[in-house]
Amino acid sequence: MDSSSNEDLNKPLWRFITKLANHGDAGGNCSWKCNFCEKDFKSSYTRIRAHLLMISGRGIAKCGKVEKQDLLEMERLDKEVNDRLQSNAPRNVPLPPSSCSSVQMDSTFDSKKRKMGSGSGSGSGSGGAIEKAFNISQREHLDHLIARMFYSAGLPFNLANNPYFHEAFTYAANHNIAGYVPPKFNLLRTTLLQKEKANIESLCTPIKKMWKDKGVSIVSDGWSDSQRRPLINFMAVSDGNPMFIKSVDCSNERKDMHFIFNLLKEVIIEVGHENVVQVITDNASNCKGAGQLIEQEFPSIVWTPCVVHTLNLALKNICAAKNVEANEVAYDECNWITKIVDDVMQIKNFIMNHSMRLAIYNEFIHLKLLSVADTRFASMIVMLKRFKLIKNGLQNMVICEKWSTYRDDNQGRARFVKEKVLDDLWWDSIDYILSFTAPIYDMLRVCDTDKPCLHLVYDMWDLMIEKVKKVIYMHEVKRLHEESTFYEVVHKILVDRWTRNNTPLHCLAHALNPKYYSDQWLDEDSTRVSPHMDYEINEERKKCLRKYFPNEDELYKVSVEYADFACNSGRFQDPHSIRDRYFMEPKMWWVEHGACAPMLQKIAFKLLAQPSSSSCAERNWSTYSFVQSARRHRMTPRRAEDLVFIHSNLRLLSRKDPRYLEGETKMWDIGGDAFDTFQDVGVLEVASLSLDEPDIESVLLSGGADNVDP
Repeated sequence: MDSSSNEDLNKPLWRFITKLANHGDAGGNCSWKCNFCEKDFKSSYTRIRAHLLMISGRGIAKCGKVEKQDLLEMERLDKEVNDRLQSNAPRNVPLPPSSCSSVQMDSTFDSKKRKMGSGSGSGSGSGGAIEKAFNISQREHLDHLIARMFYSAGLPFNLANNPYFHEAFTYAANHNIAGYVPPKFNLLRTTLLQKEKANIESLCTPIKKMWKDKGVSIVSDGWSDSQRRPLINFMAVSDGNPMFIKSVDCSNERKDMHFIFNLLKEVIIEVGHENVVQVITDNASNCKGAGQLIEQEFPSIVWTPCVVHTLNLALKNICAAKNVEANEVAYDECNWITKIVDDVMQIKNFIMNHSMRLAIYNEFIHLKLLSVADTRFASMIVMLKRFKLIKNGLQNMVICEKWSTYRDDNQGRARFVKEKVLDDLWWDSIDYILSFTAPIYDMLRVCDTDKPCLHLVYDMWDLMIEKVKKVIYMHEVKRLHEESTFYEVVHKILVDRWTRNNTPLHCLAHALNPKYYSDQWLDEDSTRVSPHMDYEINEERKKCLRKYFPNEDELYKVSVEYADFACNSGRFQDPHSIRDRYFMEPKMWWVEHGACAPMLQKIAFKLLAQPSSSSCAERNWSTYSFVQSARRHRMTPRRAEDLVFIHSNLRLLSRKDPRYLEGETKMWDIGGDAFDTFQDVGVLEVASLSLDEPDIESVLLSGGADNVDP
């Protein structure tokens, strides 16, 4: 019979089975048939639930016929029942009931067990007993002492979410260490610092061991600290795990290509040259020269210019074209963009450089007018995006009575601001700039992470150029085959930058992505061809393979493996292997189907785990700013380096712990005291990006005194 008529509110999964008997046996067992797999069973509801929800280890086989949609519906119904039962259950009361409620004991007891006879003692006597048993006053006093420590030292409140802060006090509370005195100033900055560094190095050993199979990228970037000492940062990145290696004080050194080469060489030897896939730096001539020397010294290692720096330079060439003879055409076509950007900067400075104007601005607009440094990636685009967000507020501001009645010594500038802000054509120009640069900006953001994306860069660049073309031609109301002088200028800038950035490693990584051989991907655009059909990619791929396999016999074997892989021949002609090329992540595909080509599979595992930018090295300078604050500017570079090593790698280790995403200490190193502003959306992405939307930056960088290291 159909069980839906007898469905128990607390057992909603009855509706998905058919009872074979009117009455169950003793213990709640009954005979039933699954409506999905149509198999007969005899069991209680517990095993019915395990069968339908595919829970193993419950003494019954999992149903193999349940569709995903049905499974999700059953899980929803089951969760609703569990939530309802849990909400109706007696609540556990934490002990002790401290008025500050900042510390909770692990021990709890059921509220039912607290219903004791009132004659066991007087009310005041009971209260005193609880007070004495659980040291409520002492706990509250400790709370006040901890709070005073925060207030006196100007510590950010977010430190209370730090799991290591919790761990320290929990250990002290659980161990009777009479007479314990916290470590002194000198002990913290010497012995304990070195011991912790050694401990972190030991904890990072498992990550280092993975470099042999996954490969590693050496990433480098330069910076000047608070005392204007030039520093060069070195990090090792593999499969999205950026590990700080060291920094070097370059004071009194000539930072030419030979100096940088020697530093890179030391790091490569420390990491193991056989593990290193590439060295990523910015596009400066001395870095390029050092990269070429590295390739000569270590033939299997490729110097790769940072893709994010390359894209940023392309944006600067477009949005701030130089007025020189060799750049005459580009300047003529792009000068209008420079004028718009100059207008925006002039308006921003006019508002921010006077307290009265800024006060009027704050009445109408809650978002801040950030001062984006020129060294920031896509700084001009970031500022234009911010202006678009506050457009309505700016227009309301310049037509308000306060703006009209306020007079200062520069009424001409005020009139200029009002004219521009109320000019629809001016705003249309901003919209157009943001539209055709959006594909460049989006690609920049995708690459501006530590996550593996080397194998995506070649295709992303092609797609980005096509998207830019479509926006420009749509704006100019032209067909794609017609000529556009403006697009030709933009296209030339992008192609020139790509030509300087492209390396054989990009081509080989692209050629090892199974997706680019699938019919689904090829059918998305009639102009697409498989990597082995593209002359440039194929030639660069072969160059790279020759670097990896100088032995002719090995080169022949890996070439045969690639031919089978590219043509779906040999053992790669399995239907599942062909089908999964489009749907599986590239690395997963090589795990599942690549064992028949062991030499090629080994290369794929390494290349599919590499980043394409030096962003992690650049982001690490914010950690230097953190440890080299104004109060600690006398700290030696070596001690600062040790602190950065511990801080950076401790965060790396913390994020690999599942508890990082759980409980009160969730994402403890992100967002400071303004953490709730993010509402948990995209917080991890914020953690891994150095280029962020202005409104996010306003929280992280300008969120107030509570968020900064004093």
